[in-house]
Amino acid sequence: MVITTVPNRETAEKLAESILDNRLAACVQMADIRSFFIWEGKLQKEGELLLSIKTTEACYRDLEAHILEHHSYDLPEIIMLPITGGLPGYLGWIDSATATANSSKP
Repeated sequence: MVITTVPNRETAEKLAESILDNRLAACVQMADIRSFFIWEGKLQKEGELLLSIKTTEACYRDLEAHILEHHSYDLPEIIMLPITGGLPGYLGWIDSATATANSSKP
C-alpha cells in the first residue's frame, strides 16, 4: 500500500483516476485530514486529502514516478507500507487488477 497527500478533492480525484487508468493500483481511497507539519522552518496547518493506494510491490516504482509527474507539491509524501497479510481473495484481486501493468515488466 502506498500513501500520499494532496491539497484538494479535484487533485485527489484526478490523481486517483490516472493511477487506476494506468493499472498502477487496484483501489485508491480518499480521506479528509488535517496535517500539521514543519515546512521551510515554519509550522504549517493544512487541510489535505490522504490517498491510500492499494497496489503491488512490482508496481511501486512506476506508481512513484506517476505520482511525482502528476503531483502539485514540490516534495510530495510518497510512502510504501508493506501488506504483510490479508484476505487471500482481496490480495488476489489487487494482483489481478494490476496485472496489465505488472506484465509489462521484464
